[in-house]
Amino acid sequence: MVYPAMARDVSRLADRAAAGAPTREPFAARLHFVPRALRRPHAWLVRILRGYFERAPGWVILTTRGRRTGLPREVLLPCERTAEAIIVISTYHWRSDWMRNLRKDPQVRVTCAGWVLPARAEIVEDVAAKRAIIGAHPFFPGAPFVVVHAVLRTILRPLLVLGMRRWVAPRPLVIIRRGG
Repeated sequence: MVYPAMARDVSRLADRAAAGAPTREPFAARLHFVPRALRRPHAWLVRILRGYFERAPGWVILTTRGRRTGLPREVLLPCERTAEAIIVISTYHWRSDWMRNLRKDPQVRVTCAGWVLPARAEIVEDVAAKRAIIGAHPFFPGAPFVVVHAVLRTILRPLLVLGMRRWVAPRPLVIIRRGG
C-alpha cells in the first residue's frame, strides 16, 4: 500500500534526480525533530537575546512569509556576510520550514548588523556553484564566533574550505541580496 505522503516523497526525489540534483539527504536532515521539539525554548531564547543577535557577527534573523498562512516567520541563522550578499546554509535540507517558505516566496526581510532590510533569496542547488561560493567565502555555521572564525580563516583556512566544500554538497545554499 502506498500512502500519499510516501508517494509525494518518492515523486519529489524522482523530480530532483531528473533535474540532476543530489537526492540523498544529509544525516542532519533526519534529526530535524530535535529543533522542532525545542522550538518554544529556542524562540524564548531568541526573544530574550534579540538585541545581541541583531548586531552579532555571523548571525542573521531571517523573516519569511509562511507558505500556508502568509504570516511572517522568523528564524535565527548562522551566516556569512559579504559586500553584496548574505550566505546561509540549510543544515536540515528541505525539511526546514524556512526553506519551504523560501521556495514559495523568495521575498524576505533580513535583520543583521542593526539593520532591517527587504531582500530576495536565491536557492543554489548546483554542487559546483555551492563549492565555489563556499571556497570564496568560507564560514563555520557550527560556531559563528569572532575568535573561532579568526583562527579558522587564517591558520586553519585550508581545512575549513575543504570541510565546508564537502559539508555543503548535499545541502541547499541560500544567497540573500538586498532589494526586492
